[in-house]
Amino acid sequence: MLVIVAPGQGAQTPGFLSPWLELPGFRDRLSAWSEIAKLDLIAYGTTAEAEEIRDTSVAQPLLVAAALAAFEELGVTPDLVAGHSVGEFAAAALAGVITADEAVSLVAERGRAMAEAAAVTATGMTAVLGGVDVLESLAKHGLTPANNNGAGQIVAGGTLEQLEALQADPPQRARLRTLAVAGAFHTRHMAPAVERLRAAATEITPGDPTIRLLSNADGAIVMSGRDALDRMVNQVSNPVRWDLCSATMAAESGDTPVTMIELLPGGTLTGLAKRGLPGSRTVALKTPADLTPALDAAKEAIK
Repeated sequence: MLVIVAPGQGAQTPGFLSPWLELPGFRDRLSAWSEIAKLDLIAYGTTAEAEEIRDTSVAQPLLVAAALAAFEELGVTPDLVAGHSVGEFAAAALAGVITADEAVSLVAERGRAMAEAAAVTATGMTAVLGGVDVLESLAKHGLTPANNNGAGQIVAGGTLEQLEALQADPPQRARLRTLAVAGAFHTRHMAPAVERLRAAATEITPGDPTIRLLSNADGAIVMSGRDALDRMVNQVSNPVRWDLCSATMAAESGDTPVTMIELLPGGTLTGLAKRGLPGSRTVALKTPADLTPALDAAKEAIK
């Protein structure tokens, strides 16, 4: 089974788009989406510093545009698509729920709304790797398990004070890593952004998925375009259950190993798959040189 996935915020690195702009048509696609997002996505993906692309209002459209452009370079049809957090919008476009232009437009509004929500209270996110009784520990400190990524990784979201308390009193045998994000995404702190995104989404008439599409809410395969769009709107303030998405991938593939291609800038979700989907074959798109092994893997998976 061929699965194509799109990464979420935090996957971006300075200059990650530079080698891709040499491909015919790639720059033109990014230029068109820059107009829609009202941001110079080419500059942000090539010359901007890490702190500039950490900005939520920049990172989200940049990541979705990069994933969509990389998918067009692949030119393959997967059996199933999914995206982590903002990557869901790229996945929805791949599945035909929304157009690529609509995905970039919605995500630009999502990024602006979430950046404004994050500015209200000083919040952040910390990855909890391994550990015992992690959920109990997070509840003790008033934190939300904003991302349950599976493979022993849960991301906590909350105020900086709550995260500092977690650092001082972590779960047993856990490693903590502060994430370079600008707020507590997928928690109650993002509630104001939900209504803004919902208002923007009313301008769109979604189509039903033509490729199986997984939802971050519960790992379910979404059959209705309207349901998919509603889920993506509500997901802004609800936890991401990537663990359940991985479980669905495993169930859908049955006895056949999953072949996973992670769109640009890949690495995060394929890393989780190596631990959470034993036997899977993974390819992360980081540079254009990765297109050949990705295409080879895709051909093998869809024989």
